[in-house]
Amino acid sequence: MSSLPNKKLTDTDTNTKVPTLVLARDVLQLEANEIEALSQRLDARFEAAVSLILQCQGRVVVSGMGKSGHIGGKIASTFASTGTPAFFMHPAEASHGDLGMIMAGDIVIALSNSGESDEILAIIPPLKRLGARIIAITGNDHSSLAKAADIHLSASVSKEACPLGLAPTSSTTVTLALGDALALCVLDQREFTAEDFARSHPGGSLGRRLLIHVSDVMRSGDRIPKVHAEAKLTEGLLEMSRKGLGLTAIVGPDNKPIGIFTDGDLRRAFEQQVNVASSLIIDVMHPNPLTIHQDSLAIEAVEMMEQRKVNGLLVTNNEGDLVGALNMHDLLLAKVV
Repeated sequence: MSSLPNKKLTDTDTNTKVPTLVLARDVLQLEANEIEALSQRLDARFEAAVSLILQCQGRVVVSGMGKSGHIGGKIASTFASTGTPAFFMHPAEASHGDLGMIMAGDIVIALSNSGESDEILAIIPPLKRLGARIIAITGNDHSSLAKAADIHLSASVSKEACPLGLAPTSSTTVTLALGDALALCVLDQREFTAEDFARSHPGGSLGRRLLIHVSDVMRSGDRIPKVHAEAKLTEGLLEMSRKGLGLTAIVGPDNKPIGIFTDGDLRRAFEQQVNVASSLIIDVMHPNPLTIHQDSLAIEAVEMMEQRKVNGLLVTNNEGDLVGALNMHDLLLAKVV
């Protein structure tokens, strides 16, 4: 446990300040200890709260005053981003009209460390009249809020991490962790996937990684650099130059890729003193080209390129036909990497 419980920032015996790193480590350790203690206290009431949220036909509404309100905003956001419709409602504003946002079937998660916050207690009766169910998270099992709730979850702590014992620190950390535990257990029960998460985060890097497919970024149609097997090497070089992809596909009569020729292959051809004017591209191409399906995730293309140390890929459909091509620059422009 903490080596500096509820001490002042200055040691009164020596009139010297507690070293910064000592205090910082003490704060972190104390809050970690409180979360560990909370994990050991979880019981059937937590399971009941998860079950109630899973059965909710409305929204999860989180409410709290002051520091609890800030924590409540984060909890509501976590629920919303993990598949449970949720929002934060300020309890003071609720008493002045925002209760109109609540409907029968909603679940209200009410936060108050003391369990006696006037603003929270004032909205409990009208919430019940509206038909909302209430989950209270408090640090006092015997508080008015705990007794009024359908389910009460204890977020009590033995002491705050604040050296003065005044600022909400351990208590807010424990409440936040308990809210995370609720949201993630609900996520697990709903079998919420990474793809589901990405759909609610389309502007983030995860959304781009999980929602963008190869077909979204590949060059298609006339933009695909390709020549037929009987083409001369010079035709392949012109195609590479026109399409600007640093490669060209070599296809058979059925439009299936049988080879690829890249800038690297061109350098090797020069090193081997290949006669560019007379050679056929099939003689210098790289056979059995690396391909990726058009429905694959773009991030899979990135991983394939990195593992095989190549800068471009040919794209095929279910029948194995060439339908596109892409390089790392295309993926960079799409912000997949």
